[in-house]
Amino acid sequence: MLEKLRQAAREMRVAVVKMTTAAGSGHPGGSLGIADVFAALYLGGVLKFKPGDARWKGRDYFVLSNGHLNPAWYAALAQAKCIPERELTTLRQLGSRLQGHPVRGTLPQVEVSTGSLGQGIGVAVGIALGMKMERLPNRVYCSMGDGELEEGSCWEAFAAASHYKLDNLTIFIDRNGLQQNGRTEGIMTLEPLAERLSSFGLNVINADGHDFTQILAAFKKARATKGKPSAIIFKTTMGKGVSFMQAKHEWHGKALSQTQAAEALKELAQ
Repeated sequence: MLEKLRQAAREMRVAVVKMTTAAGSGHPGGSLGIADVFAALYLGGVLKFKPGDARWKGRDYFVLSNGHLNPAWYAALAQAKCIPERELTTLRQLGSRLQGHPVRGTLPQVEVSTGSLGQGIGVAVGIALGMKMERLPNRVYCSMGDGELEEGSCWEAFAAASHYKLDNLTIFIDRNGLQQNGRTEGIMTLEPLAERLSSFGLNVINADGHDFTQILAAFKKARATKGKPSAIIFKTTMGKGVSFMQAKHEWHGKALSQTQAAEALKELAQ
């Protein structure tokens, strides 16, 4: 299983480089960083879904609140046989289903349009609350960025999730410490993040976002937690797998040149 996940994540990273380079735009840095988590989510038995039936009533719901990480999500969907791999080359093209941020009405897997940071988590809380009220077994997973947590609406959503004891909600945060303009701590202090989240009533789990054993264990622990929502802080590295991109905020939203892409793909093949 672990080797299968490693291979899938590597192929996802290759796809991210190819997609964003062909498009000439996008967000490759964070997409490379979150690839392991998305691989575990879709191929590690975490998320309940049917590849051929995106609107299956028994599915778990996924909300990409940090919508700019769409390249990694699309790559995960392709690995999970939810969309054709050949479609990845249409990223950000006019008329493509694969837009730069999730757009409801394009791919059936898009539960809600996201991209304006701080909004997706509110919708995820609403979905989870609705599931609770209907006594449905579905779970809701919400991906968030650490820079996104500077939005006050996130904390309002956390408070509501705690108030309603939404133990069917798992929030996971891509804690790479970087955002578009630099380090998160230099722009708006988040630490001590775990304590802050805990003070809002969340069950906080810390894990290495590049260690599949820890990733799967974190999701399992969140699922087993009763009476409160869980927030997993995944420590990741922006640009993971490509040496000249790693831990550099400049790659947040900049596509690689053809020469840089060739070098990145060479590294990822090793």
